[in-house]
Amino acid sequence: MTGLPPAAGPARLLVRVDDAGLARWVLRLVETLEKRPGTQAYVSVDDRPEAGASPALATLLSLERMLLRRSQPGGSDRIGRADIGEARLAPAGFSPDVVIDLTDGTGAAVAPDAVRLRPLYDSQPGQTALASALFFRGTPEIAIERIEPGESAGRIVASGTASLEAAAGIGGGIEAVASRAIVLLIKALSGAEDGAAVTHSLPVRAIGNGDVLRRSAKEVARAAVRAAYRLCCHGSHWRVGWRFVESGGDVWMRRDLSGKRWNVLADPVDHFYADPFPISRQGRDYLFFEDLDHKTEKGIISMVAFDETGRPGPAVPVLEEPWHLSYPFLIERDGELFMIPESSANRDIALYRAAEFPLKWQRHAVLVEGVEAADATIVEHDGLLFLFAVVRDGVGGYSDTLAIWSATDLFGPWQPHPGNPVLVDDRTARPAGNFVRRDGALYRPVQDCRNAYGGALGFMKVTRLDGQGFAQESEGTISGGPSWPGKRLHTLNYNGRLETIDGFTLRPKLKLAADLVDRWYEPR
Repeated sequence: MTGLPPAAGPARLLVRVDDAGLARWVLRLVETLEKRPGTQAYVSVDDRPEAGASPALATLLSLERMLLRRSQPGGSDRIGRADIGEARLAPAGFSPDVVIDLTDGTGAAVAPDAVRLRPLYDSQPGQTALASALFFRGTPEIAIERIEPGESAGRIVASGTASLEAAAGIGGGIEAVASRAIVLLIKALSGAEDGAAVTHSLPVRAIGNGDVLRRSAKEVARAAVRAAYRLCCHGSHWRVGWRFVESGGDVWMRRDLSGKRWNVLADPVDHFYADPFPISRQGRDYLFFEDLDHKTEKGIISMVAFDETGRPGPAVPVLEEPWHLSYPFLIERDGELFMIPESSANRDIALYRAAEFPLKWQRHAVLVEGVEAADATIVEHDGLLFLFAVVRDGVGGYSDTLAIWSATDLFGPWQPHPGNPVLVDDRTARPAGNFVRRDGALYRPVQDCRNAYGGALGFMKVTRLDGQGFAQESEGTISGGPSWPGKRLHTLNYNGRLETIDGFTLRPKLKLAADLVDRWYEPR
């Protein structure tokens, strides 16, 4: 993943896996290790019948592959030695510096003189533990344990929690969690230690045939409900809320959505608006936001201007590219205004200049290239500019892996933080708007994506931000309620006058029905 620390430390690696746990994601791990300069990586497959996969789980994964993925390959798919390749299988006498142990921990020890790194899922090792956690509880806490030679227990050197927003079924969950375990393993190999303490220690519960039958019945029912919903409603619809409030009456001070009544920015029945960023220019207020057409599922950036009475005008498109755009972060420099819209589909973080504000924007510079990054947000702190974004390398969730870059100038060069990714967490990684300073402290809004993408909005206090470290503390979360009805929130901004949020709502495809639903979900 772009932004990872350079290769450091041991170069002779052995990936140990039970035959029953040999899945496509293991091959991805090996391929990732091979990309580290100077690294020699081999695989050792343990033939242990007692570590065999649950027949019920195997049946479930096969059904999911057919029904949810239409037989497309996925990270949880069973593979064989031939897929690994003869050249990757450990030769006799190979002596590794580090063993990456993916087994359930019950087999005989190997390479006693090597350091051992093993992923734990809610404190338990092995793919059965991962599948059990996903099946019965949801996304598990991932921890990388480092065990020194001659020791039976070790210490946690990296930890995190994967987002399941893009996961289809248990198989998709295995792929999502395993992809973040790979990220954390690479970080552990670099010598980094986050000093985390594991908070969950739960037993591995066997998945039985009855469990699979009950889950399958529920999934069939959910699929039927989703299909019916999509016939009459747009699948995902967000709306923008706005209000003029004085400092002290805003969400950051209140820590809830009450106070002055929210207004909903009117949108067409077949478009949704999201990611609102307000700005004042020459005494007038403007609001930039994502404008997504449900017919194309592609976003552009649009804008509304507020008149002297505080009412918004019509939405006007201001920026479109061949790829999807959203999250129009705004930043001023030397009297000029710039925008950094999300362009993860183009694999870059690009800066646009307001050539003729507010309607004309020109692509001005690429700040970071070759990265799938979303929701780039910049803050100036202690003489440096820091750019925050969630990153992804084509697999897993979109909202759990936070990377930071720094620069002395907006136009770069931007240097990756040596701790990248600084965070793997589905609840506190993804940016949700501008940084805020209150009483000398620095805060950032974040998306809590544990239960759904943009499921809630969190308040994080930044306790460390410099060229060597990053730390933050949670000060609570908020979600929808009577003041802003709806299930989810994922953006909060305030320019000192105009405060904006967005939220998820139902959107029937027929305008009459949409109008009725809008009245039902009207803020109070």
